[in-house]
Amino acid sequence: PAWLRRLCGQLLSERLMRPSGVQAVVRGVMEGTGAGGAGAEAAAVDWRKCDAVAQILASRPQQCLSLEDYYRLVCPQILDLLHIQDRLTARQFQRVATTTLLTMVKEHPQLAEKHLLQPLLAPLRRCSEA
Repeated sequence: PAWLRRLCGQLLSERLMRPSGVQAVVRGVMEGTGAGGAGAEAAAVDWRKCDAVAQILASRPQQCLSLEDYYRLVCPQILDLLHIQDRLTARQFQRVATTTLLTMVKEHPQLAEKHLLQPLLAPLRRCSEA
C-alpha cells in the first residue's frame, strides 16, 4: 500500500541522514548477500543489490529540503564505506560506494566534486604539492 511505502521511505531517509546511517542501511540491505551460494547467479544478485542501494543513496530524500545538506551529511559516510576492514563486507561496500559516487558525479557534478571528489583526492593532492 502507498501509506506503507511512504512510511518506509521516510524511516529510511531519516536513518540515512543520521551518523553512521549509510552504513546501517547498506548492512541492512546487504545482510546475507554473498555469505552463501557461490556461482554466477549469487554474484548477479549481489551486484543488483549493490546497484539498488547505490541508487537509493544517490537520490535525495523528500524529507531533506536541501540537496547541499543531503550531500554534506551523506557523502562523508559514503567515503567511509571504502575503509571497511572485513574482506567480504568490504567488497560489497566498495561496490556500493563507487557506484553511488559515479551516480552522484553524473547527476550533480559540482556537489559531488565538493563533497566526494575533493575529500577523496586530498591525500594525493597533498603528496603532489610536497
